Amino acid sequence: MTIKSTNTVWHHATISRQDRERLHNHKSVILWFTGLSGSGKSTLAHAVEEHLHKIGISTFVLDGDNVRHGLCSDLGFSDSDRVENIRRIGELAKLMIEAGVITLTAFISPFKSDRDNARKRVPHGDFLEIYCLCPIETCEQRDVKGLYKKARAGEIPFFTGIDSPYEAPEQPALVVNTHEESLAESVQRVIDLLVQRGVIKNIDVIA
Repeated sequence: MTIKSTNTVWHHATISRQDRERLHNHKSVILWFTGLSGSGKSTLAHAVEEHLHKIGISTFVLDGDNVRHGLCSDLGFSDSDRVENIRRIGELAKLMIEAGVITLTAFISPFKSDRDNARKRVPHGDFLEIYCLCPIETCEQRDVKGLYKKARAGEIPFFTGIDSPYEAPEQPALVVNTHEESLAESVQRVIDLLVQRGVIKNIDVIA
């Protein structure tokens, strides 16, 4: 992306990411939860954060709805606005892992190119894509906000899965079948992934 301000210079921090990770006693990483609306992204991200918090892991969840109340309040849901929304979140998540925090993002993030761009902004292995796989029929059944109903009635334009596409990950770090697994099972699988990647120590947080 072209930087419009030409008179700026990147200021290197005097405290490194590695210093911050040593302070937290764990590595930092981006857990990027993606999937249709109603697929369980936010539910799973917050459940994972809760379990990690219990064992002293520093975490933060960036939630799709929450950021649109501030950071991305100027954006709608057109393709171009969705691209900018995810670009901002990718940059924010990058800053947060520099702070040594495990950052969980829960966004539909429907376009593969946007997720790939976020991945490219951080070192290899620091972006773990977690695909919350769930049939759209089940997502609609879970839809307490009635968003799918409104989208099918033409009241919500550019709604992913209805009149805007969702591009599923081709090689995610983890596929979670949220319509088949219990929440506890899904949480444990994410925890197992963090252990396997050496982000946290081998602790059975579910028990």
